[in-house]
Amino acid sequence: MRPASLLALAFLSFAFGPVHAKEPDAPGCRDPGLLTRFPGFRISRCTNHDFSTHTFLAGKKETAVEGRYTEIMYALDEGAKAPGAVAVHRNIQNALVKVGGVQVGNNGEGDQYYQVVKDGAEVWVHANATIAEQYLLRIVEKGTMRQDIVADAAALGAGIQADGRIAVYGIQFDTGKSDIKPESEPALVEIARLLKAQPTLKLHVVGHTDNVASLELNMKLSKARAEAVVAALATRHGVAAARLVAHGVGPIAPVASNLVDAGRAKNRRVELVQQ
Repeated sequence: MRPASLLALAFLSFAFGPVHAKEPDAPGCRDPGLLTRFPGFRISRCTNHDFSTHTFLAGKKETAVEGRYTEIMYALDEGAKAPGAVAVHRNIQNALVKVGGVQVGNNGEGDQYYQVVKDGAEVWVHANATIAEQYLLRIVEKGTMRQDIVADAAALGAGIQADGRIAVYGIQFDTGKSDIKPESEPALVEIARLLKAQPTLKLHVVGHTDNVASLELNMKLSKARAEAVVAALATRHGVAAARLVAHGVGPIAPVASNLVDAGRAKNRRVELVQQ
């Protein structure tokens, strides 16, 4: 079952039943399919991305989950009775448990984390409620990004000639893993074409990560991903392994802020650097 089907199946009211907000919601915003709002609240702002990442707390470990991302801020209507943060959290928890969800984390500071898995679909929910007048939902329907843009061999070569290096964002890995995903093949094909068109070109293949998880883990992961790229180019595309050297620098060479999801996504990359 696709995530959208799970959300439709899980459409539940809070314990008090659905109540329409007296004040209008922010333009273009609506409740997620997974949960209705707590009575007396309106949507003050929302954000939706077809693909993004958010960090959830699972036990004592931070886990980055990628997929369709929804963020909704709810604010109390003027004159409405404030329910309190505990009541909001308890209602969210009860609603998610009814559809098979489990609480996977609680930081003790008003943030609670849930995972709902059903029929192959996986949805993660981060609920934040610390004051009576508002609460925030961050929801990720886990999935992979469709890679719409792949730099061709000419563009890769031009970037290396101009700057001595170029970032390749078309090579995809699952979170925390070094196995190259099948949708990465077009990018690998173009790298191989570049190397075949320039037989004297030698490259450092450099893996980069965001700063989620420990430095030691990310250093190892980035090196393993670079090695996987070198192996794929050598075994599947006939590139001489002697022309490629794998390196991993983890999160120590970011090109964007790791404080935001979009920045972390940009920092997760493979770079080709001329030797």
